[in-house]
Amino acid sequence: MSKSNLLIPGTLDAITDVRGIRVGHWTSRRQATGCTVILCESCTAGAVAIQGGAPATHETDALAGENLVRRCHAVVLTGGSAFGLASTTGVAHWLAAQGVGIETKGGPVPIVVGAGLFDLNTGPHAFPGAEEGERAAKRATSGKIPQGSVGAGTGATVAKLLGMEQRLKGGVGTASLVGPQGIVVGALAVTNAVGNIMNPEDGSMVAGPRGGEPGEMRTPEQAVVEQNESAASLRENTTLVCIATNAAIEHVGVQRLAVNGHDGLARSIVPSHTLGDGDTVFALTTGALSMESDDLTTLGLMAMLTVERAVVRSVNLAEGLAGVPSAKEWGSD
Repeated sequence: MSKSNLLIPGTLDAITDVRGIRVGHWTSRRQATGCTVILCESCTAGAVAIQGGAPATHETDALAGENLVRRCHAVVLTGGSAFGLASTTGVAHWLAAQGVGIETKGGPVPIVVGAGLFDLNTGPHAFPGAEEGERAAKRATSGKIPQGSVGAGTGATVAKLLGMEQRLKGGVGTASLVGPQGIVVGALAVTNAVGNIMNPEDGSMVAGPRGGEPGEMRTPEQAVVEQNESAASLRENTTLVCIATNAAIEHVGVQRLAVNGHDGLARSIVPSHTLGDGDTVFALTTGALSMESDDLTTLGLMAMLTVERAVVRSVNLAEGLAGVPSAKEWGSD
């Protein structure tokens, strides 16, 4: 098989390898929270799939197949749970000031969708608001994206099956693949999961509940057996994902990409989609590349692979914060 027939990482190995996608962060390490804005003014179709049992979302109905718009101008991923959804307002006002939005007699109305994760148990009771959302939008770039403990991943944590005292840091990660015909699929993940983080490429465990000695981590099976009576940590989670592609596909195909993104979560987070995770995947297309064939199977595979790589990277690149060590720090000698 020639190299041209393989799926290979994009130039940046990031969601911004999809032309027309820009990403910006607002980060507060002191407050252990933040938000991440994905600008997609050229989006021709958008969709969302929610598989977690505790989502906090904004304007997701606008992307439903039976409704009028079915696209968006920005996706906001935020800390602060439902409180942090206020950051979407700042993004909407900023976009409107740029003349971006659905044209109406009253001026442009930007479609800004969003979802929040629960990080209120990492730092003080703090969350991004409209001003912070606007700052993240202004910082959005089509270039290299900061990853790890930044943006919406600042206060994110993982591996909480045995409670907060044994968790490790989560964060933001991104990845991309280039496939046949010049198709590009990119993903950005903010990992704040109750489950362990696994690397599907080699089956290794990236992060699990901390054991008694540095470097020791419990497998999901061990953690379930050892689980105590307290279930609070199992209700305060959520992993958020945004997938983007340049492939010109209809809304139904974009909706399928959002579903395929959850396959990547299931392969890299064990367990995933729990009642206390609000796992949410957005999918977008810029429609820039006309495909010779509408091969949604190839796109779906690329979406799954980019999501799982983004999840693994989000934890591998995270740094310890607010007394929660990173997997890298805990596993080092």
